[in-house]
Amino acid sequence: MFNSLADRLAQVMRKIRGMGSLNENNIREGLREVRLALLEADVNYKVVKEFIDGATQEALGEEVLKSITPAQQFAKVVYGCLVKALGSTAQDLELKSGGISILMLVGLQGSGKTTTVVKIAHWVQKNFNKKPLLIAADIYRPAAVKQLELLGEKNGFTVFTREGLKPLEIALEGLKHAKENSFGALIIDTAGRLELDEKMMNELVEMKKSMEPHEVILVADAATGQAAVSVAQGFNEKLGITGIILSRMDSDARGGAALSMSHITGKNIKFIGTGEKVTDFEKFYPPGIAGRMLDMGDVVSLVEKVQRDLDVEKAKQLEKKIKKDSFDLDDFLDQLRQLKKMGSLENILEMIPGLPKKANLKIDEREIKRTEAIVCSMTKEERTHYKIINGSRRKRIALGSGATVYDVNRLLNNFEQMKKMMKKMGKGGRPGKGPLSSMLGRLN
Repeated sequence: MFNSLADRLAQVMRKIRGMGSLNENNIREGLREVRLALLEADVNYKVVKEFIDGATQEALGEEVLKSITPAQQFAKVVYGCLVKALGSTAQDLELKSGGISILMLVGLQGSGKTTTVVKIAHWVQKNFNKKPLLIAADIYRPAAVKQLELLGEKNGFTVFTREGLKPLEIALEGLKHAKENSFGALIIDTAGRLELDEKMMNELVEMKKSMEPHEVILVADAATGQAAVSVAQGFNEKLGITGIILSRMDSDARGGAALSMSHITGKNIKFIGTGEKVTDFEKFYPPGIAGRMLDMGDVVSLVEKVQRDLDVEKAKQLEKKIKKDSFDLDDFLDQLRQLKKMGSLENILEMIPGLPKKANLKIDEREIKRTEAIVCSMTKEERTHYKIINGSRRKRIALGSGATVYDVNRLLNNFEQMKKMMKKMGKGGRPGKGPLSSMLGRLN
């Protein structure tokens, strides 16, 4: 996420940190490089101008020039301006506490709108305790209805469809069905086009007027850069959108859309999509995103993700097992699966302040799947008492998991080292760096 922009900004910050003191000349030089980094990231030129004007005024103030830590003060100025450009504060959905809440998702074809409908449904169900009904109102794109039906079925959501009806008629019928069947939220997948056109907009305006949605959210592809800004302006002028969702933030997005859309439209980016899975969906925290851009991490998003995706009761049970030194391979497998639920491990590492660039950790997801397959190929007795796994058992496990005996040996050796480390932690000692570094190294 924002890799190229983050790298450029990191270079600027390193250069500033290398200076003994700051003066007007090197501050302006630093901001000139920040400006170039933003333009290369496809940030809208109006946003860049306002950003640099604001940063220049602050950076040339007495607080920075006379500070004993000028580099830190300069970073603070750039960070503050990034946060402001991204919308300043996080915003969740604004839904009714009772009755049926209606959400209308709009966007161009190919923006990831249909996938986002299912992600929003998952978010609404989990965070608002509302049973969602998905409305397949995109009747123009081939297979759009079928795609939503398949995604709904895969994730356990009901999808409402009607053949032969117009989009508004489908939505109205869906609302009636929702009222009759105790649904708490109606999420409408509207039709998109390859580009903005009058017919599409008139259809959406009519749907908004008739359905009176609580949220009209624009879904935009983060990789489209400045083009996304004109799209957002068009939808906002006609519909009065209430927020933005940026999809495909896991792609080669340069960051321009995120830094431009909120500033230009005055509407907050509420969520970002970071993958294909329904859980690859994050609330958009401007301070945290700015922190990632400057290699400062995003602790708030990390904590929220842990609280949302990890089982608290299992964590308590694990703590007891560690203290009793009874942690086994079944527990290890359970922890591995919980970690997978959190989504991309590289995205998680991005949230840890300073870690991604300093540690240069590249997690191979295939290695994690192989590890899971090896443990699953063991019997219950072997997972509980791993020391009984002799040579013949190792061959059988390797054959059953599609791995090699070397892979099985490596996993068992690492697990034993991890057990020793946990035993030391359970007694209140310091775990040291060796076993943990080794474990991470094996996953690279």
